[in-house]
Amino acid sequence: MQAAKTSDPLAARVSDVLTDFVEWLDRYGEKSWDHQSFFAGPVGGRAKALYYRHRLIGTAAVAPMIFCEAFLPSARRLFHHPMRFPIADAHYAMGFAFFYQATEDSSQLENAVHFLTELKKSHCPEFKEYCWGYPFDWVWRGGTIKRQTPLMTTTPYVYEAFLQLYQVHPRDEWKLILESIARHAATDIKDFRTSEKASSCSYTPWDEGGVINAAAYRAFLLTSASKIFCNKDYWGIAERNLNFVLENQNADGSWSYAVDGVRDFVDHFHTCFVMKALAKIHALTGHEATLKALGKGISYYLNNLFDDDGLPKPFSKAPRLTVYKRELYDCAECINLCLLLRDRFPELEGKLETVVREILKDWVKPDGSFRSRRLHLGWDNVPMHRWGQSQMFRALAFYLRETSAIRDQKSEIRYQSDRASGRDVASPRCNASTV
Repeated sequence: MQAAKTSDPLAARVSDVLTDFVEWLDRYGEKSWDHQSFFAGPVGGRAKALYYRHRLIGTAAVAPMIFCEAFLPSARRLFHHPMRFPIADAHYAMGFAFFYQATEDSSQLENAVHFLTELKKSHCPEFKEYCWGYPFDWVWRGGTIKRQTPLMTTTPYVYEAFLQLYQVHPRDEWKLILESIARHAATDIKDFRTSEKASSCSYTPWDEGGVINAAAYRAFLLTSASKIFCNKDYWGIAERNLNFVLENQNADGSWSYAVDGVRDFVDHFHTCFVMKALAKIHALTGHEATLKALGKGISYYLNNLFDDDGLPKPFSKAPRLTVYKRELYDCAECINLCLLLRDRFPELEGKLETVVREILKDWVKPDGSFRSRRLHLGWDNVPMHRWGQSQMFRALAFYLRETSAIRDQKSEIRYQSDRASGRDVASPRCNASTV
Protein backbone atom coordinates (compact mmCIF):
# COMPACT_ATOMS: atom_id res chain seq x y z
CA MET A 1 0.00 0.00 0.00
CA GLN A 2 1.38 3.38 -1.02
CA ALA A 3 1.64 6.16 1.59
CA ALA A 4 0.97 9.82 0.94
CA LYS A 5 4.07 11.89 0.16
CA THR A 6 4.11 14.65 2.75
CA SER A 7 6.60 16.47 4.97
CA ASP A 8 3.81 17.54 7.35
CA PRO A 9 4.12 15.38 10.51
CA LEU A 10 0.38 15.60 11.25
CA ALA A 11 -0.56 14.61 7.71
CA ALA A 12 1.98 11.78 7.80
CA ARG A 13 0.38 10.46 10.98
CA VAL A 14 -3.06 10.71 9.36
CA SER A 15 -1.75 8.72 6.39
CA ASP A 16 -0.50 5.97 8.72
CA VAL A 17 -3.82 5.87 10.59
CA LEU A 18 -5.74 5.57 7.31
CA THR A 19 -3.48 2.75 6.15
CA ASP A 20 -4.03 0.85 9.39
CA PHE A 21 -7.78 1.45 9.15
CA VAL A 22 -7.93 0.02 5.63
CA GLU A 23 -6.24 -3.15 6.89
CA TRP A 24 -8.68 -3.32 9.82
CA LEU A 25 -11.68 -2.88 7.49
CA ASP A 26 -10.46 -5.73 5.32
CA ARG A 27 -10.27 -8.00 8.39
CA TYR A 28 -13.47 -6.85 10.08
CA GLY A 29 -15.77 -6.82 7.05
CA GLU A 30 -18.30 -4.37 5.65
CA LYS A 31 -21.24 -5.16 7.96
CA SER A 32 -21.45 -3.86 11.50
CA TRP A 33 -23.67 -3.16 14.45
CA ASP A 34 -25.13 0.31 14.72
CA HIS A 35 -26.14 2.81 17.38
CA GLN A 36 -29.73 1.87 16.46
CA SER A 37 -29.06 -1.86 16.97
CA PHE A 38 -30.78 -1.68 20.36
CA PHE A 39 -34.01 -0.60 18.63
CA ALA A 40 -33.72 -2.11 15.13
CA GLY A 41 -35.03 -5.54 16.13
CA PRO A 42 -38.58 -6.51 17.18
CA VAL A 43 -38.01 -6.18 20.94
CA GLY A 44 -36.30 -2.79 20.83
CA GLY A 45 -38.65 -1.54 18.12
CA ARG A 46 -41.75 -2.32 20.17
CA ALA A 47 -40.21 -0.73 23.28
CA LYS A 48 -39.38 2.44 21.36
CA ALA A 49 -42.87 2.62 19.84
CA LEU A 50 -44.36 2.25 23.31
CA TYR A 51 -42.14 5.08 24.55
CA TYR A 52 -43.57 7.43 21.93
CA ARG A 53 -47.18 6.39 22.68
CA HIS A 54 -47.01 6.23 26.49
CA ARG A 55 -44.02 8.12 27.88
CA LEU A 56 -44.13 6.75 31.45
CA ILE A 57 -44.59 3.06 30.62
CA GLY A 58 -42.37 3.41 27.55
CA THR A 59 -39.53 4.83 29.62
CA ALA A 60 -39.49 1.66 31.69
CA ALA A 61 -39.52 -0.41 28.47
CA VAL A 62 -36.51 1.33 26.90
CA ALA A 63 -34.57 1.71 30.16
CA PRO A 64 -32.61 -1.57 29.74
CA MET A 65 -31.43 -0.52 26.27
CA ILE A 66 -30.43 2.95 27.48
CA PHE A 67 -28.56 1.38 30.40
CA CYS A 68 -26.66 -0.91 28.01
CA GLU A 69 -25.90 2.00 25.69
CA ALA A 70 -24.35 3.91 28.59
CA PHE A 71 -22.59 1.10 30.46
CA LEU A 72 -22.47 -2.04 28.31
CA PRO A 73 -22.27 -1.02 24.63
CA SER A 74 -21.27 -4.49 23.45
CA ALA A 75 -24.76 -5.69 24.45
CA ARG A 76 -25.93 -4.47 21.03
CA ARG A 77 -25.26 -7.98 19.78
CA LEU A 78 -28.11 -9.25 21.99
CA PHE A 79 -30.70 -7.06 20.24
CA HIS A 80 -29.89 -7.22 16.52
CA HIS A 81 -27.33 -8.37 13.97
CA PRO A 82 -24.64 -6.67 11.86
CA MET A 83 -25.93 -4.96 8.72
CA ARG A 84 -24.64 -3.24 5.62
CA PHE A 85 -25.50 0.45 5.47
CA PRO A 86 -25.67 2.37 2.15
CA ILE A 87 -24.76 5.63 3.86
CA ALA A 88 -21.57 3.99 5.19
CA ASP A 89 -20.76 2.51 1.77
CA ALA A 90 -21.09 6.00 0.28
CA HIS A 91 -18.70 7.47 2.85
CA TYR A 92 -16.22 4.66 2.27
CA ALA A 93 -16.39 5.20 -1.50
CA MET A 94 -15.64 8.91 -1.05
CA GLY A 95 -12.94 8.22 1.53
CA PHE A 96 -11.13 5.78 -0.72
CA ALA A 97 -11.39 8.26 -3.61
CA PHE A 98 -9.76 10.94 -1.44
CA PHE A 99 -7.11 8.46 -0.29
CA TYR A 100 -6.38 7.60 -3.93
CA GLN A 101 -6.02 11.28 -4.82
CA ALA A 102 -3.63 11.82 -1.90
CA THR A 103 -1.47 8.75 -2.53
CA GLU A 104 -1.94 7.91 -6.24
CA ASP A 105 -2.28 4.29 -5.06
CA SER A 106 -4.50 2.55 -7.61
CA SER A 107 -5.67 -0.02 -5.04
CA GLN A 108 -7.53 2.75 -3.23
CA LEU A 109 -9.39 3.61 -6.43
CA GLU A 110 -10.31 -0.06 -6.75
CA ASN A 111 -11.67 0.02 -3.21
CA ALA A 112 -13.76 3.08 -4.03
CA VAL A 113 -15.21 1.40 -7.12
CA HIS A 114 -16.02 -1.68 -5.03
CA PHE A 115 -18.23 0.36 -2.71
CA LEU A 116 -20.05 1.94 -5.65
CA THR A 117 -20.73 -1.57 -6.93
CA GLU A 118 -22.24 -2.46 -3.55
CA LEU A 119 -24.37 0.68 -3.66
CA LYS A 120 -25.80 -0.31 -7.04
CA LYS A 121 -27.00 -3.54 -5.39
CA SER A 122 -28.55 -1.91 -2.33
CA HIS A 123 -30.80 0.76 -3.87
CA CYS A 124 -34.50 0.70 -2.95
CA PRO A 125 -35.94 -1.96 -5.30
CA GLU A 126 -39.54 -0.70 -5.39
CA PHE A 127 -38.62 2.63 -6.94
CA LYS A 128 -37.95 3.32 -10.61
CA GLU A 129 -35.11 5.74 -9.91
CA TYR A 130 -31.99 5.10 -7.85
CA CYS A 131 -32.47 5.95 -4.16
CA TRP A 132 -31.42 4.54 -0.79
CA GLY A 133 -32.63 4.24 2.80
CA TYR A 134 -32.06 2.14 5.92
CA PRO A 135 -31.80 -1.67 5.96
CA PHE A 136 -34.00 -1.85 9.08
CA ASP A 137 -37.40 -0.63 10.23
CA TRP A 138 -36.88 2.74 11.90
CA VAL A 139 -39.31 3.60 14.69
CA TRP A 140 -39.79 7.31 15.34
CA ARG A 141 -42.45 9.48 16.98
CA GLY A 142 -44.51 9.54 13.76
CA GLY A 143 -44.65 5.75 13.35
CA THR A 144 -42.36 3.29 11.57
CA ILE A 145 -40.38 3.96 8.42
CA LYS A 146 -40.04 0.57 6.77
CA ARG A 147 -36.68 -0.70 5.60
CA GLN A 148 -35.74 0.24 2.05
CA THR A 149 -37.77 3.45 2.23
CA PRO A 150 -35.83 6.21 0.41
CA LEU A 151 -34.45 8.83 2.79
CA MET A 152 -33.49 12.37 1.81
CA THR A 153 -30.71 12.13 4.39
CA THR A 154 -29.10 9.04 2.80
CA THR A 155 -29.53 9.38 -0.97
CA PRO A 156 -27.53 12.65 -1.29
CA TYR A 157 -24.43 10.95 0.15
CA VAL A 158 -24.68 8.26 -2.51
CA TYR A 159 -25.09 10.98 -5.12
CA GLU A 160 -21.87 12.61 -3.87
CA ALA A 161 -20.04 9.29 -3.95
CA PHE A 162 -20.97 8.59 -7.58
CA LEU A 163 -20.23 12.20 -8.51
CA GLN A 164 -16.81 12.15 -6.88
CA LEU A 165 -15.80 8.91 -8.61
CA TYR A 166 -17.24 10.14 -11.90
CA GLN A 167 -15.03 13.23 -11.66
CA VAL A 168 -11.96 11.14 -10.83
CA HIS A 169 -12.53 8.26 -13.24
CA PRO A 170 -15.53 8.93 -15.56
CA ARG A 171 -17.86 6.11 -16.56
CA ASP A 172 -21.06 6.52 -18.56
CA GLU A 173 -22.86 4.14 -16.18
CA TRP A 174 -22.15 6.43 -13.21
CA LYS A 175 -23.47 9.45 -15.09
CA LEU A 176 -26.73 7.61 -15.78
CA ILE A 177 -27.04 6.76 -12.08
CA LEU A 178 -26.43 10.41 -11.16
CA GLU A 179 -29.19 11.46 -13.56
CA SER A 180 -31.53 8.91 -12.00
CA ILE A 181 -30.78 10.08 -8.45
CA ALA A 182 -31.50 13.67 -9.47
CA ARG A 183 -34.85 12.65 -10.96
CA HIS A 184 -35.73 10.86 -7.72
CA ALA A 185 -34.88 13.90 -5.62
CA ALA A 186 -36.88 16.18 -7.90
CA THR A 187 -40.00 14.05 -8.37
CA ASP A 188 -40.36 11.36 -5.67
CA ILE A 189 -39.57 13.75 -2.83
CA LYS A 190 -42.41 16.20 -2.24
CA ASP A 191 -42.46 19.97 -1.68
CA PHE A 192 -44.55 21.86 0.88
CA ARG A 193 -44.88 25.61 0.42
CA THR A 194 -43.88 27.51 3.57
CA SER A 195 -43.66 31.07 2.22
CA GLU A 196 -43.77 32.97 -1.03
CA LYS A 197 -40.17 32.01 -1.83
CA ALA A 198 -39.63 28.85 0.20
CA SER A 199 -40.70 25.22 0.45
CA SER A 200 -39.95 22.44 2.88
CA CYS A 201 -39.48 18.96 1.46
CA SER A 202 -40.40 15.48 2.61
CA TYR A 203 -37.91 13.25 4.42
CA THR A 204 -39.29 10.22 2.58
CA PRO A 205 -41.64 10.22 -0.42
CA TRP A 206 -44.62 10.13 1.97
CA ASP A 207 -44.14 12.39 5.01
CA GLU A 208 -45.09 16.05 5.47
CA GLY A 209 -41.65 17.63 5.67
CA GLY A 210 -40.29 20.19 8.08
CA VAL A 211 -36.86 18.69 8.80
CA ILE A 212 -34.18 21.32 8.17
CA ASN A 213 -31.27 19.08 7.18
CA ALA A 214 -33.42 17.12 4.69
CA ALA A 215 -34.22 20.36 2.85
CA ALA A 216 -30.54 21.37 2.96
CA TYR A 217 -29.45 18.02 1.51
CA ARG A 218 -31.99 18.23 -1.30
CA ALA A 219 -31.10 21.85 -2.04
CA PHE A 220 -27.44 20.87 -2.49
CA LEU A 221 -28.15 17.76 -4.57
CA LEU A 222 -30.42 19.58 -7.01
CA THR A 223 -28.15 22.64 -7.16
CA SER A 224 -25.31 20.34 -8.17
CA ALA A 225 -27.49 18.46 -10.67
CA SER A 226 -28.71 21.73 -12.16
CA LYS A 227 -25.11 22.63 -12.97
CA ILE A 228 -24.02 19.21 -14.21
CA PHE A 229 -27.09 18.51 -16.35
CA CYS A 230 -27.93 22.12 -17.28
CA ASN A 231 -31.41 21.76 -15.81
CA LYS A 232 -32.97 25.04 -14.66
CA ASP A 233 -35.95 23.22 -13.17
CA TYR A 234 -33.65 21.56 -10.64
CA TRP A 235 -32.36 24.94 -9.50
CA GLY A 236 -35.92 26.20 -9.16
CA ILE A 237 -36.71 23.40 -6.70
CA ALA A 238 -33.37 23.73 -4.95
CA GLU A 239 -33.72 27.47 -4.47
CA ARG A 240 -37.05 27.11 -2.66
CA ASN A 241 -35.59 24.45 -0.34
CA LEU A 242 -32.55 26.65 0.22
CA ASN A 243 -34.79 29.59 1.12
CA PHE A 244 -36.62 27.36 3.60
CA VAL A 245 -33.32 26.64 5.35
CA LEU A 246 -32.33 30.31 5.32
CA GLU A 247 -35.73 31.55 6.55
CA ASN A 248 -35.73 29.09 9.45
CA GLN A 249 -32.32 29.96 10.85
CA ASN A 250 -32.83 31.07 14.44
CA ALA A 251 -31.92 34.60 15.49
CA ASP A 252 -28.84 33.30 17.32
CA GLY A 253 -27.54 31.63 14.14
CA SER A 254 -28.56 28.06 15.00
CA TRP A 255 -30.96 25.69 13.28
CA SER A 256 -33.41 23.50 15.16
CA TYR A 257 -33.73 19.97 13.86
CA ALA A 258 -37.27 20.59 12.59
CA VAL A 259 -39.90 23.34 12.48
CA ASP A 260 -42.69 21.30 14.08
CA GLY A 261 -42.27 22.92 17.50
CA VAL A 262 -41.44 19.52 19.02
CA ARG A 263 -38.07 18.46 17.61
CA ASP A 264 -36.43 21.78 18.42
CA PHE A 265 -33.11 20.42 19.66
CA VAL A 266 -29.81 21.78 18.33
CA ASP A 267 -27.01 19.25 18.04
CA HIS A 268 -23.53 19.07 16.59
CA PHE A 269 -23.68 16.83 13.55
CA HIS A 270 -27.08 18.02 12.28
CA THR A 271 -25.74 21.59 12.48
CA CYS A 272 -22.76 20.43 10.44
CA PHE A 273 -25.05 18.73 7.92
CA VAL A 274 -26.91 21.97 7.29
CA MET A 275 -23.82 24.15 7.02
CA LYS A 276 -21.96 21.65 4.82
CA ALA A 277 -24.83 21.76 2.35
CA LEU A 278 -24.87 25.56 2.44
CA ALA A 279 -21.08 25.66 1.98
CA LYS A 280 -21.33 23.50 -1.15
CA ILE A 281 -24.21 25.54 -2.54
CA HIS A 282 -22.28 28.76 -1.98
CA ALA A 283 -19.22 27.28 -3.69
CA LEU A 284 -21.37 26.36 -6.70
CA THR A 285 -23.43 29.55 -6.95
CA GLY A 286 -21.84 32.38 -4.92
CA HIS A 287 -25.29 32.88 -3.36
CA GLU A 288 -24.83 35.94 -1.11
CA ALA A 289 -27.57 35.20 1.43
CA THR A 290 -26.12 31.71 1.91
CA LEU A 291 -22.73 33.14 2.87
CA LYS A 292 -24.40 35.53 5.32
CA ALA A 293 -26.27 32.64 6.95
CA LEU A 294 -23.05 30.66 7.16
CA GLY A 295 -21.38 33.57 8.97
CA LYS A 296 -24.10 33.58 11.64
CA GLY A 297 -24.09 29.79 11.79
CA ILE A 298 -20.33 29.52 12.27
CA SER A 299 -20.47 32.09 15.09
CA TYR A 300 -23.13 30.06 16.89
CA TYR A 301 -21.34 26.79 16.16
CA LEU A 302 -18.00 27.89 17.63
CA ASN A 303 -19.58 29.46 20.70
CA ASN A 304 -22.11 26.77 21.61
CA LEU A 305 -21.16 23.35 20.24
CA PHE A 306 -17.70 22.86 21.76
CA ASP A 307 -16.82 22.00 25.34
CA ASP A 308 -14.25 23.61 27.62
CA ASP A 309 -11.48 21.54 25.97
CA GLY A 310 -12.37 23.00 22.56
CA LEU A 311 -13.77 19.66 21.35
CA PRO A 312 -17.19 18.90 19.81
CA LYS A 313 -20.02 18.39 22.28
CA PRO A 314 -23.20 16.58 21.24
CA PHE A 315 -25.84 19.23 21.97
CA SER A 316 -26.23 22.89 22.74
CA LYS A 317 -29.91 22.19 23.39
CA ALA A 318 -30.52 18.53 24.18
CA PRO A 319 -33.89 16.76 23.71
CA ARG A 320 -33.24 14.19 26.43
CA LEU A 321 -30.64 12.72 28.78
CA THR A 322 -27.34 12.17 26.96
CA VAL A 323 -25.50 9.00 27.98
CA TYR A 324 -22.19 9.92 26.35
CA LYS A 325 -19.72 12.79 26.54
CA ARG A 326 -18.36 12.91 22.98
CA GLU A 327 -19.22 11.25 19.68
CA LEU A 328 -16.93 10.13 16.85
CA TYR A 329 -19.61 11.22 14.37
CA ASP A 330 -19.49 14.80 15.71
CA CYS A 331 -15.72 14.90 15.35
CA ALA A 332 -15.86 13.60 11.78
CA GLU A 333 -18.44 16.17 10.73
CA CYS A 334 -16.48 18.93 12.44
CA ILE A 335 -13.41 18.01 10.37
CA ASN A 336 -15.49 17.96 7.17
CA LEU A 337 -17.09 21.33 7.91
CA CYS A 338 -13.78 23.00 8.77
CA LEU A 339 -12.18 21.73 5.57
CA LEU A 340 -15.07 23.03 3.49
CA LEU A 341 -15.22 26.49 5.08
CA ARG A 342 -11.76 27.39 6.36
CA ASP A 343 -11.09 29.40 3.20
CA ARG A 344 -14.10 31.61 4.00
CA PHE A 345 -13.81 31.49 7.81
CA PRO A 346 -10.13 31.26 8.83
CA GLU A 347 -11.02 30.82 12.50
CA LEU A 348 -11.93 27.22 11.65
CA GLU A 349 -8.29 26.36 10.89
CA GLY A 350 -7.32 26.11 14.55
CA LYS A 351 -10.42 24.10 15.39
CA LEU A 352 -9.59 21.68 12.58
CA GLU A 353 -6.11 20.97 13.91
CA THR A 354 -7.37 20.60 17.50
CA VAL A 355 -9.93 17.96 16.52
CA VAL A 356 -7.60 16.04 14.19
CA ARG A 357 -4.95 15.87 16.93
CA GLU A 358 -7.55 14.70 19.45
CA ILE A 359 -8.65 11.87 17.16
CA LEU A 360 -5.07 10.72 16.58
CA LYS A 361 -4.28 10.95 20.29
CA ASP A 362 -7.24 9.21 21.94
CA TRP A 363 -9.63 7.69 19.41
CA VAL A 364 -7.50 5.27 17.37
CA LYS A 365 -7.69 1.72 18.74
CA PRO A 366 -4.78 -0.75 18.57
CA ASP A 367 -6.58 -2.78 15.88
CA GLY A 368 -6.76 0.26 13.55
CA SER A 369 -10.43 1.15 14.00
CA PHE A 370 -11.81 4.16 15.89
CA ARG A 371 -13.52 4.37 19.25
CA SER A 372 -17.20 5.22 18.74
CA ARG A 373 -18.04 7.29 21.81
CA ARG A 374 -16.47 8.67 24.94
CA LEU A 375 -18.99 7.75 27.61
CA HIS A 376 -19.28 9.48 30.95
CA LEU A 377 -17.50 6.39 32.30
CA GLY A 378 -15.16 4.74 29.80
CA TRP A 379 -15.60 4.26 26.05
CA ASP A 380 -17.97 2.68 23.57
CA ASN A 381 -15.51 0.70 21.44
CA VAL A 382 -18.05 -1.15 19.27
CA PRO A 383 -17.17 -0.39 15.62
CA MET A 384 -20.22 0.99 13.80
CA HIS A 385 -19.75 1.69 10.09
CA ARG A 386 -22.75 4.04 9.84
CA TRP A 387 -22.15 5.72 13.16
CA GLY A 388 -18.67 7.15 12.87
CA GLN A 389 -16.22 4.67 11.35
CA SER A 390 -16.96 5.49 7.71
CA GLN A 391 -17.47 9.19 8.40
CA MET A 392 -14.13 9.51 10.21
CA PHE A 393 -12.33 7.54 7.50
CA ARG A 394 -13.74 9.89 4.89
CA ALA A 395 -12.98 12.99 6.96
CA LEU A 396 -9.33 12.05 7.54
CA ALA A 397 -8.89 11.03 3.90
CA PHE A 398 -10.40 14.39 2.88
CA TYR A 399 -7.95 16.10 5.26
CA LEU A 400 -5.03 14.19 3.72
CA ARG A 401 -6.16 15.01 0.18
CA GLU A 402 -6.51 18.69 1.02
CA THR A 403 -3.11 18.74 2.75
CA SER A 404 -1.55 17.15 -0.33
CA ALA A 405 -3.31 19.68 -2.57
CA ILE A 406 -1.96 22.60 -0.54
CA ARG A 407 1.53 21.10 -0.76
CA ASP A 408 1.21 20.79 -4.54
CA GLN A 409 -0.07 24.37 -4.81
CA LYS A 410 2.87 25.70 -2.80
CA SER A 411 5.30 23.71 -4.95
CA GLU A 412 3.66 25.11 -8.09
CA ILE A 413 3.88 28.67 -6.74
CA ARG A 414 7.59 28.20 -5.98
CA TYR A 415 8.11 26.69 -9.43
CA GLN A 416 6.38 29.59 -11.19
CA SER A 417 8.31 32.07 -9.05
CA ASP A 418 11.59 30.44 -10.00
CA ARG A 419 10.61 30.47 -13.67
CA ALA A 420 9.69 34.14 -13.45
CA SER A 421 13.08 34.92 -11.89
CA GLY A 422 14.90 33.19 -14.76
CA ARG A 423 16.11 30.08 -12.91
CA ASP A 424 16.00 26.85 -14.91
CA VAL A 425 13.98 24.33 -12.87
CA ALA A 426 12.18 21.08 -13.50
CA SER A 427 8.50 20.60 -12.79
CA PRO A 428 7.94 19.58 -9.14
CA ARG A 429 5.52 16.91 -10.28
CA CYS A 430 8.14 15.46 -12.63
CA ASN A 431 10.65 15.43 -9.81
CA ALA A 432 8.18 13.68 -7.55
CA SER A 433 7.43 11.02 -10.15
CA THR A 434 11.08 10.12 -10.62
CA VAL A 435 11.99 9.79 -6.95
